[in-house]
Amino acid sequence: MALPIDFITRTRKLLGEEFNELEAALQTEAPVSIRINEKKGALAPINGTPVAWSQSGYYLPERLSFTFDPLFHAGAYYVQEASSMFIEQAIKQYVKTSVKCLDLCAAPGGKSTHLLSLLPEGSLLVSNEVIRSRSNILAENIAKWGNPNSIVINNDPEEIGSLTHLFDVIMTDVPCSGEGMFRKDTDSTGEWSIANVNLCASRSRRIIHDIWNALKPGGILIYSTCTYNTEEDEDNIHYIIEELGAEALSVPTKNEWQITGALKYNNPVYRFFPHKTKGEGFFLAVLRKADGDMEEIRIRNKNKKEKGKATPIIPSTVKTFLSDEILFSSEWNGNFLRMQPKSVTEIYPILKERLHLLSAGVCIGELKGKDFIPSQELALSTALNAKAFPSVELNWEEAIKFLKKETVLLPGNIEKGYVLVTYKGFPLGFVKHLGNRTNNLYPQEWRIRTGYLPERIITYSY
Repeated sequence: MALPIDFITRTRKLLGEEFNELEAALQTEAPVSIRINEKKGALAPINGTPVAWSQSGYYLPERLSFTFDPLFHAGAYYVQEASSMFIEQAIKQYVKTSVKCLDLCAAPGGKSTHLLSLLPEGSLLVSNEVIRSRSNILAENIAKWGNPNSIVINNDPEEIGSLTHLFDVIMTDVPCSGEGMFRKDTDSTGEWSIANVNLCASRSRRIIHDIWNALKPGGILIYSTCTYNTEEDEDNIHYIIEELGAEALSVPTKNEWQITGALKYNNPVYRFFPHKTKGEGFFLAVLRKADGDMEEIRIRNKNKKEKGKATPIIPSTVKTFLSDEILFSSEWNGNFLRMQPKSVTEIYPILKERLHLLSAGVCIGELKGKDFIPSQELALSTALNAKAFPSVELNWEEAIKFLKKETVLLPGNIEKGYVLVTYKGFPLGFVKHLGNRTNNLYPQEWRIRTGYLPERIITYSY
């Protein structure tokens, strides 16, 4: 991989002779790492090495055929770069009670799914992505992870910033020049330039300004990038401290993690270099907003029935679909029924009024005439009561057929109706069993589209 000349010159000036080690590391193969979804039930021990700063992270000895691994589609694990799992240490250090957390630049969902596993019981995560196409991918990955304490939105940071003092924690993995991903995405080297570095640094400051009002006084902002330069990293942290009055907070680390500190100024920041740590380039800082007068946004009850519209009656059987139905409130959106835990209902009205919501809580299903069709979100939710449905365990070949939205044959002794299909005990989705045939209810937009089948398929094995 040929590195841009300006990048070499600038980074060598930053690191001195150590740049030679970085340059050599960037010519090696990038490690592959995943996080286990412990809230869906622990997978058996994997043939991998633990990521030191993440309780559920593992390096894999080789890359899996993720497209052809049903456990990946079931949300049993998420493929995430190991360095970025370091947000776990910041959350564990500074978030001890239930919070309202915003993941501002969340697509495709690595940090959001991680936050859903880390935040204390009763917390809410609002995940945002400004680009519509990417927000749909984010919503899909959040649904697969299965935690109902979540809302997905598609808004500009400035629009969210109007929600005064709403969030206790804001995660901002700001769009950056991507230097830290050169090894994983070699095409990114051709897009890199000094002008783009300066553009990204300026844009990041604007994003922080736009969102700052939505953070409560005393609240925590986690700032991260996947880049090495000081313009997007230390300079912006210094700017936030000086201009917005934030306090930079330290995060406990271990010497053996080989994390690099500040290369400019003297604030506690955490930088990952691939020649020191097993992972890609990553930078993180934790900032606390100064205490001040709390002016929380007033939330009005907007859940009144619309005039002239009758709310559908929830079928009695539907109330058995969740493992603890009494913990959820219902919300009809046309004929689609969503169930929302208390964490969601607390701020759902104001978000629905002000922002563009893609999902909130868990969609249970759709009412069509007298028939209630259970949804894919329900199948993958950690709130699912699997005993409410007959279930059939699929082998690998059958699971791939299901994920391609092809016809799956069920045993003759299965009763007619909606059947939950599973793989290695993990729910994959629903089929409607009609006796002599089945209808595959897997979402069309989620299906495996490729007709290509690799000669060697490697899946999560234990």
